[in-house]
Amino acid sequence: MTSILCIGAGPAGLTAAYELVRHKQSVTVLEADSRYVGGIARTIQESDEKGKFCFDIGGHRFFSKSGEVVALWNEILDNQMMKRPRKSRIFYGGKFYPYPLDLIKTLQNLGLIESALCGLSYLKARVAPTPNPKTFEQWVSNQFGVRLYLTFFKTYTEKVWGMSCKDISADWAAQRIKGLSLSSAVKNAALRTLGLQGKSKIKTLIEEFLYPRLGPGMMWEVAAQKIDAGGGKVAMGQRVDSLAYDVGKQEWRIQARSDSGTLMTHYATHVISTMPLRELVHAIEGAPEAVRHAASQLLYRDFLIVALVLNDKKVFDDNWIYIHSPEVKVGRIQNFKAWSPDMVSDPKLACYGMEYFCFEGDGLWNSSNPDLIAQASEELVKIGLAKPEDILGGYVVRQPKAYPVYDQVYESHVAVIRAWLEEYCPNLQVVGRNGMHKYNNQDHSMMTAMLAVKNILAGKQEYDVWCVNQDAEYHEVDSSGSSHGAGGERLVPKGVA
Repeated sequence: MTSILCIGAGPAGLTAAYELVRHKQSVTVLEADSRYVGGIARTIQESDEKGKFCFDIGGHRFFSKSGEVVALWNEILDNQMMKRPRKSRIFYGGKFYPYPLDLIKTLQNLGLIESALCGLSYLKARVAPTPNPKTFEQWVSNQFGVRLYLTFFKTYTEKVWGMSCKDISADWAAQRIKGLSLSSAVKNAALRTLGLQGKSKIKTLIEEFLYPRLGPGMMWEVAAQKIDAGGGKVAMGQRVDSLAYDVGKQEWRIQARSDSGTLMTHYATHVISTMPLRELVHAIEGAPEAVRHAASQLLYRDFLIVALVLNDKKVFDDNWIYIHSPEVKVGRIQNFKAWSPDMVSDPKLACYGMEYFCFEGDGLWNSSNPDLIAQASEELVKIGLAKPEDILGGYVVRQPKAYPVYDQVYESHVAVIRAWLEEYCPNLQVVGRNGMHKYNNQDHSMMTAMLAVKNILAGKQEYDVWCVNQDAEYHEVDSSGSSHGAGGERLVPKGVA
């Protein structure tokens, strides 16, 4: 019998299995994908007559404030992580703006007249702000002026979340852009331009990061190999259909279906789940209707990437570019050779990842692969980063449930599910982004898995995995149930109440 079973071979599931194998525990990992481990942090590998191309499902920087997480990364890859410089820009109105912003280049791009108009727009907002702003648009316009809001905030936010900025709560804006105003942005940009800025405290603005030579999937492929070598098992192509707990035997029965339709049954005393919380609840036999209803209300934002292969004319060396221009649908462009030169086998070629944010089943998601490749090619040319004759082909990957959505009622639904799991589902722990319906980074997912393993080894619930913040730091819960400093959860928009 398998004593511990992990559902999902993403960063959280494989971290849990790796830690369990390290402690000589019997563990099996069930992964629905028949080809790749790594979940959303997998690296796609495609080969054709032009060569071999590796690309991420979005870019995945390896950066964490948690020494424990960084140590695990280095242990898995035997200190083979590369240190890579960060370079990113914003594209808007036919021009590229350095990000983080460089004051001189930003003013040059805006031009004297537009800079003056932005300044006047800001002064107007300070003199006559919208009273009691209720929307993202109103709040940001109050802080920066309407013209800068339109340039640097509106379009990209709407692309990512599929919501009008008029429908996004001002509360989210106040939290997401806390402490930032035009005056502070100008000050920071000026210091950066003069080379006088201190060490950045802002996680998103770090200037270098670690990265595996062949992408994040390399990390998780090696982890899976080490799990298998250590006596564990990573079973590919097994999608969990159902779970049932036998109170008498104190064990879980997990049924999973293979790609061919064969139903396989596993037994475990402990289960660590990273499958989407909504799907987990519906898979557990006997879940009450109220809990199933709460799970059904959890929403997701989906994602697809078109990886274009083209002749490398050294047009740009950014890791990625944010596309704020409303004239195109692409939201971000990744340059995978800038992440690692080994991501493209032929040095004469490049691979650009055209990222689109969408909803599963919408027009973009349902477009055919040839149509998506044609659209991405046209938009890359329109932006000025390629000529039509240099684009040689492409690949399309769709990623459902890329981002858990935090709407106005998601917290109450998660609370209902958590309470039921804790009372009626013994020895079942949920970890990771979709497992907890928490939009946080890879290191956060890993830390929740580490704590789940510590609970199993201790034979009791010593750690509350819900008290890991976005910096992958654990904060104790006091007797009242309140966590100390466990805030800082990565924020996503909420609708206007």
